[in-house]
Amino acid sequence: MHLSYLLVFLFSSHSGLSTACPRRCSCDPAQSVQCYRATEIPREIPFATRRLYISHSKIKQLQITDFRRMSALEELVLSCSGTESIENNTFKALSTLKSLELYKNQLKQIPIFLPSGLEILKLADNSINTLHATDFEGLVKLRVLDIRNNLIATLPSSAFSSLFNLQSLILDGNNMESVSAPVKLPRLKYLSMADNKLNSLPTSFFTSFKNLQFLSLSGNFLTKVPLDLPKSLLSLKLEKNQLKTVRLQDMKHLENLSEFFLSENQLTSIDGAHLLPNLTTLELSKNQLQALPLRLPGRLQKLDCSNNLIQRVTAQEFQGLQDLKHLFLDNNAVSMFEAGALQQCAQLSNLALEQNLLISIPLRLPDTLARLDLKGNDIEDVGEQELKDLKQLQVLNLRNNKISALDRKVLEYLPRLRHLYLDGNPWNCTCDLLRTRGVLMAKGTDVRGGQCAAPAERRGESWMSSKKILQQCEDNLSSIEKGKEDRKKMKPNEASSVAVNTDDDYYDYELD
Repeated sequence: MHLSYLLVFLFSSHSGLSTACPRRCSCDPAQSVQCYRATEIPREIPFATRRLYISHSKIKQLQITDFRRMSALEELVLSCSGTESIENNTFKALSTLKSLELYKNQLKQIPIFLPSGLEILKLADNSINTLHATDFEGLVKLRVLDIRNNLIATLPSSAFSSLFNLQSLILDGNNMESVSAPVKLPRLKYLSMADNKLNSLPTSFFTSFKNLQFLSLSGNFLTKVPLDLPKSLLSLKLEKNQLKTVRLQDMKHLENLSEFFLSENQLTSIDGAHLLPNLTTLELSKNQLQALPLRLPGRLQKLDCSNNLIQRVTAQEFQGLQDLKHLFLDNNAVSMFEAGALQQCAQLSNLALEQNLLISIPLRLPDTLARLDLKGNDIEDVGEQELKDLKQLQVLNLRNNKISALDRKVLEYLPRLRHLYLDGNPWNCTCDLLRTRGVLMAKGTDVRGGQCAAPAERRGESWMSSKKILQQCEDNLSSIEKGKEDRKKMKPNEASSVAVNTDDDYYDYELD
């Protein structure tokens, strides 16, 4: 019996499938090990481990001996562990290692002599301040390099000379002020240098980027759109810069561009977007636009012009935009909205008009709308004409306007209404509103708000939930019905002597 146990043990040890698992670690049959709150790399990690995850530990230094036994390791993640230094050649012998993640530590330099088979290297959130020519030497298989949120000040082109197959390079949140030389990365598809201190890029910088599809330069100090951007671009992010003008004439070669992000700049106008025929998303929020862009591309699906100085909306600006689905015009100064201005937008589902100067709901809105936001305007009345065609509307936001009444007949035109926001309006809580309440409840609409401003004795109560208002309306209804019965019993000359308060808001209404 003892011999059989011994044979099983020897076989397990030889094959690397030992069931032993280090303290403060968990091991699973798929050769994955997770460890927490360690002070060193555990020595008892099984030989066959393919994925090792260590986090929230206190491991100041990594040494060659830490991984000597892990000949099958393919993925190593060491995060939030306070690691400050790594001995030279620590990872070099890990010939099977494909992914190395050392984010949220205190490393001051790129680990020296990394394994040649590495495909993913993530070193985000450390204190690396310099890139050397030899840092990535021999990493011909590397596809993803993430060095965001470090202290890198310059970008030497020689540092990437070996990375023929690099597809994703992330350099966000460093201290780069300029880039002096072009970087040769012919297979790069994703490049992000957001939140640095760049004020310009050399004309030749993008020369070798023949396959670049995504470029982010957001959060820098650029005053001009870089020239000679690669024709292959699908998405361009330039938010949070200091752009005052955008010369789309210089960008007409970007015929594949689908997304263009220009929010939080200093743009006063933009024209010529039709030169980008495949553009589907254009974001211009938080600029200084005084009018909507003219001549927008016909394939546009999302237009965000919120937080600008726009005063008018006309049909001319939306000609040919039959694919537009999302339009954001909130936080402007729109006081004039031409009737039918959006009639050509046959797929529009989301319209945001919050915080403007509208005194009424725009007429002849597209019947495809699913959400309409009108919060923070000066609207006093909700009429049938404005909403009668909105059969698909599911969300209607009327918060913070000047509405005092809501006719139940209006709701009959909104069969799919699911959410209605009414806070911040001076509601006159008559029994007619109680009838509207009944219609909303029958539809299953989620109603927020509806506090009474009048009559004075009901101020602050909600006409959607107040039992007092409901009871008062029921009592008035009973009185009215009783009066009708009494009049039937009276002689004709007696009926005229019955007093009826025709000024009573509750007189002419019935409850469901």
